[in-house]
Amino acid sequence: MPDQNESNLRYKRVILKLSGESLADSGGRGISSKEMGEIANQIKQAHESGCQIAIVVGGGNILRGAQFSGSNALIQEATAHYMGMLATVINSLAMQDAIEKTGLSTRVMSAVPMDKIAETFIRRRAIRHLEKGRVIILAAGIGNPFVTTDTAAAQRALEIDADVVLKATRVDGVYSDDPEKNPHAVLYDSLTFRDVSEKQLRVMDATAIALCAEHKKPILVFNFKQSGSIVRAVNGETVGTWIGAEGR
Repeated sequence: MPDQNESNLRYKRVILKLSGESLADSGGRGISSKEMGEIANQIKQAHESGCQIAIVVGGGNILRGAQFSGSNALIQEATAHYMGMLATVINSLAMQDAIEKTGLSTRVMSAVPMDKIAETFIRRRAIRHLEKGRVIILAAGIGNPFVTTDTAAAQRALEIDADVVLKATRVDGVYSDDPEKNPHAVLYDSLTFRDVSEKQLRVMDATAIALCAEHKKPILVFNFKQSGSIVRAVNGETVGTWIGAEGR
C-alpha cells in the first residue's frame, strides 16, 4: 500500500460515480484507452493522498436498457436492464486493468455473481479491501432491474459508509439550465437537497437523490475532465457543485 498523507484530506472514503460515456471518446460509444488512462491516473493521485476509493461505473457507452423500452420492443424492459448490468461489468474489467497499470491494487465486485471474473459484492469484504488500500470497482448496479447506476452509487455509499458521492461529469457542476443550449445558465456553487427537488434539477435520478437526502449523504458534482479534479475533490477544495442537507 502506498504511503498516504491524510493531513489535508477532507474525505477519507468516497464513492466515485463514472458514467459509461466517460470511458468513451467524444462520441460516447465504446471504450477509449486514452480516456480510461487519464481517469486511472487521476484515481491514483487521489488514492495517494490517502483516500479510500470505490468506483461505480455505468454502461451507457455499450448499452442502455432504456433503448429497448416501448410497446414494440422485442426485448422486455427487465431483460434490457440485465443486459445493461453486464455492460457495466465489461467497463469495470476495463477500468480495473487501467487502474492496475498505474501500480494500484484493485478488486472488481459484482452485484450479480460471476466468480470467474469478479468477486461477489459483500459489504464487509468491500470495506476490508478499502482498508487494505485497494481500489474497488462495483459492477452490475445493485443486481436488480429498474435501478440506475446513480441509485447504485447512492446505495453503496450508504453501505460502505462513504463520506461523499463524487458524481463525475463533463461539465463544471450543476447548472440552472443546460449550459450547451442556454449561454445564460447559472452554475451553482452549492445546493440543498430541497433545492434540487424544487428546481427540478437534473443531477442524479430521483431515487438516488432521495436516498442521499434521507441519510444526509452529500453529493459533489464536478468536471472530471479538468486535470487533477478528482484529487482536488477528495481534498475538499472548492470544485463543482456541493449538494447536501445544508449549503457548502
